Amino acid sequence: MENILEVKNLHVTFSTYGGNVKAVRGVDFHLKKGETLAIVGESGCGKSVTSNSIMRLIPNPPGRIVAGNILFNGEDLTKASEKRMRSIRGVDISMIFQDPMTALNPTLTIGTQLIEGLVQHHKVTAKQAKRKAIEMLELVGIPNPEERLKQYPHQFSGGMRQRIVIAIALICEPELLIADEPTTALDVTIQAQILELFIKIQKETGVSIILITHDLGVVAKIADRIAVMYAGKIIETGTKREIFYEAQHPYTKGLLHSVPRLDARGDLKPIDGSPPDLFSPPIGCPFAARCPFTMEVCDNVFPVQTNLSHHHIVNCWLQDPRAKKSKSVRITVDGRQPT
Repeated sequence: MENILEVKNLHVTFSTYGGNVKAVRGVDFHLKKGETLAIVGESGCGKSVTSNSIMRLIPNPPGRIVAGNILFNGEDLTKASEKRMRSIRGVDISMIFQDPMTALNPTLTIGTQLIEGLVQHHKVTAKQAKRKAIEMLELVGIPNPEERLKQYPHQFSGGMRQRIVIAIALICEPELLIADEPTTALDVTIQAQILELFIKIQKETGVSIILITHDLGVVAKIADRIAVMYAGKIIETGTKREIFYEAQHPYTKGLLHSVPRLDARGDLKPIDGSPPDLFSPPIGCPFAARCPFTMEVCDNVFPVQTNLSHHHIVNCWLQDPRAKKSKSVRITVDGRQPT
């Protein structure tokens, strides 16, 4: 299947009074047409910065893309003019932002906000735009859509506002939809409804989806592939089954062990320590300081890529046969050896 998006060696830096924050450090991934890719990781690992970079929404200053390529249908967006990006945003690539409570303008009706993008990018009459807006509200499950168009955001619940934000993102029929933490502010019942909505929309429209989240429960529901991100780097990628049942990176395993399970007993196992300071990121594996299986090579050299299958890729010295045979192994505080 053809790739709709390819991100190659992406580096994003933010200049601050304290120095340069290297928020994204050589990210590589691709997305196929009609596929859902989930990018997961702790807060601050670079997920949202990566998604905003695709849309070229990084504020400059202080942020800037210092290296890499973002190929959308073969076009390098890092070299596109701002005028060209305005023609792409909302039409070819749309984004659902984190908080539905603040994503909508409280002074404008839902209908005005829905129609705005359609009028901006397509030559349609007011009657055509209204008909399309009603269709989108029906698609996302808003009852009595014709009357609802006249109402304001405060007249909707949180779940319904999130549905409206999704409708706004889809009204121009984009090829790529980026959903940045789309269920964070919602309760679990509404989360399930929103995830079912994503599945329905993808089946009906064929849109490709990048899902940014730290919730592995969300990932299990709708993702085809998963990319695990840590300290500005993608450290493991695989299909949903490979990541959930055959995870190889200690950080990925730590994320999975920290998720509550109905079939498990005992306390959750948190990942000890904190992510590294990206003002001065480590030269080796960024997870080395928190990893219970750290070897000497982990501190000094970033792990080479190991291909475990066609889709399953990991950057970890534990999977490299040369490191496994090495005698330069540092015993960790709990006395365990790498396996």
